[in-house]
Amino acid sequence: MYGYFQVPYMGWRYTSPREGIAQLVEDSVSKLPTQVEWSLDTTRRNWILLPTRILREAQGLADPAFSEVVDHINVHDQEFCLKALSDFRLIIMRLQQIEDSWDERP
Repeated sequence: MYGYFQVPYMGWRYTSPREGIAQLVEDSVSKLPTQVEWSLDTTRRNWILLPTRILREAQGLADPAFSEVVDHINVHDQEFCLKALSDFRLIIMRLQQIEDSWDERP
């Protein structure tokens, strides 16, 4: 749509998350051979999994500069966006495997 790659991040909300879910997600992502560092922010109502660089540069999700930082990276650092997109595919596949294993439990 914009003619350039965009840095990915995802968010979700649990009505009542199972105990240990955040740690499970963090541990699973940290064990993947990612090209950029990823963080799970659970400080707000919506949990956000995103490249740590965004959190550092925006000084957190609550900072009004968050969207500006994302836009700046999108426009000026396509290499980072491509690495993050590659990681994102791995992360999605891993989270899907975790979900499938939870579904198989009695």
